[in-house]
Amino acid sequence: MQQFRAAAALAAIFTGLTIISAGAAEPTGTWLTQNADARIRIAHCGKAMCGTVIWLKDPIDAATGKPPVDSKNPDASKRNRKILGLRIFAMTADAQGNWSGAIYNSDDGQNYAGKLVLRGPTQIEVQGCAGALCGSETWRKVGR
Repeated sequence: MQQFRAAAALAAIFTGLTIISAGAAEPTGTWLTQNADARIRIAHCGKAMCGTVIWLKDPIDAATGKPPVDSKNPDASKRNRKILGLRIFAMTADAQGNWSGAIYNSDDGQNYAGKLVLRGPTQIEVQGCAGALCGSETWRKVGR
């Protein structure tokens, strides 16, 4: 009888874990950056979560009169690509249920060690580190 109870308890635990993991929140949708200067669409891309710039507060560069480009990229062949439509990360799930990987910052042309941490259904913390120096900002969900 005791073995039956133990087996039943284990079955209940595994069923519960399956339900929890199946319903785990994902960062998919459209997110407004903390400074409200860009919207990033986060969507599945294979096994990763990818973030793509889909809207800019200033869609025209005042200096050039044209859409902003990735002018600070260290790779000269990428300096003319438009910021609008640029994929800034492709992150994979980690053991804590967050998403980790490199994140690109077109403001300085650098990649940083990044992490996405959901802080509820409408907020996500975007973390970035350059060596031991780390920072983060909170994005707000504005769409699906």
